[in-house]
Amino acid sequence: MQKKRVIVAMSGGVDSSVAALLLSKEGYEVIGITLRLSTIDQPDVPQNSRSCCSIEDIDDARKVCNSIGAPHYVLNAEEAFQKHVINYFVNEYQTGRTPHPCIACNDKIKFDFLLKRAIALDADAIATGHYARKITDANGTHHLYRSLDPTKDQSYVLFGVNQEQLGHLVFPLGNLEKSEIRKIANEANLHNADKPDSQDICFIPQGNYREFLMKRIQPNPGNILDLNGNVVGTHKGIEFYTVGQRRNLGLESKDPLYVLNINPSKKEIIVGPESALLETSFDINTVNWISGLVPQEPFRADVKIRYKSKETPAVIYPKELGASIQFLEPQKAITPGQAAVFYIEDEIIGGGLIDGMHTNDSSEGTNFIGTKNLHT
Repeated sequence: MQKKRVIVAMSGGVDSSVAALLLSKEGYEVIGITLRLSTIDQPDVPQNSRSCCSIEDIDDARKVCNSIGAPHYVLNAEEAFQKHVINYFVNEYQTGRTPHPCIACNDKIKFDFLLKRAIALDADAIATGHYARKITDANGTHHLYRSLDPTKDQSYVLFGVNQEQLGHLVFPLGNLEKSEIRKIANEANLHNADKPDSQDICFIPQGNYREFLMKRIQPNPGNILDLNGNVVGTHKGIEFYTVGQRRNLGLESKDPLYVLNINPSKKEIIVGPESALLETSFDINTVNWISGLVPQEPFRADVKIRYKSKETPAVIYPKELGASIQFLEPQKAITPGQAAVFYIEDEIIGGGLIDGMHTNDSSEGTNFIGTKNLHT
């Protein structure tokens, strides 16, 4: 029987390398592809902070492919990356929002740009080194679940996948812990078995996003206001602030002050006490429902509002083009531009980018369905 052909997105790191190794052992015809996203190479930067897909990363991916007998190719995705990730990153800050570039990269580059090229290569699937799981039920519906290793779970940044994309995706690492990945790599004598994981935004290896923005935009300076509308200071540009920020405000106050809101039209930063960061409700303009079906009734789920936060119980009120979220307990620093992802137990139901807070209590006079009825 002809082997299934799988394209493995290889960054040069140990995770994608082990993903390729495991699939090769399972009998897949593996083709390794590294996406060239940036021409910036900075050899003086620590290894775990270098830009994604540097020449060293490409060489690491090629060596792994050679060791498992798989071909390796480099695809130039710089134009798409600039348009869909870097431009998005800059534009979001200019509109007072806080972007999540990894989500944009997955959505527009790995699961769009790469998928189209995989289909052109007659591949049956795309595999990545993400820590997540996919399960297909008896009806052929694909479901996305968090990984078994909670310390490495990356399901949060995958909420944007649809049924067609999930049908082509393979996550070989979803049932493994990071320690097992390192062990597998060492036992196979992969040269990058102990390579450090990347820590920063791939296109900002030094981690200073403000410096990155300064080279690409004309900042929008303006006033800093308190909750009463009084001017308490000035700022050098709304692009350099995010909701919940406390440091680098340049304000004198006996009590700590935090960024509560950013008004891009007036170029204003609103600050106040930490207690004012607590909110219970917010809106999402566009939601991706992974099943492809929009729930017809409100339902309970756990909602995660940033990558490193814990899931918190909430009621989701689906709308024609989005959703309203009502937390059961107030949450701190709900930030426009970040993703809100819905979980029922270990399954990711969907999610979208946070648009803004609202004051209306959507729960008044509304019944919500139980979690068991969500897929019926």
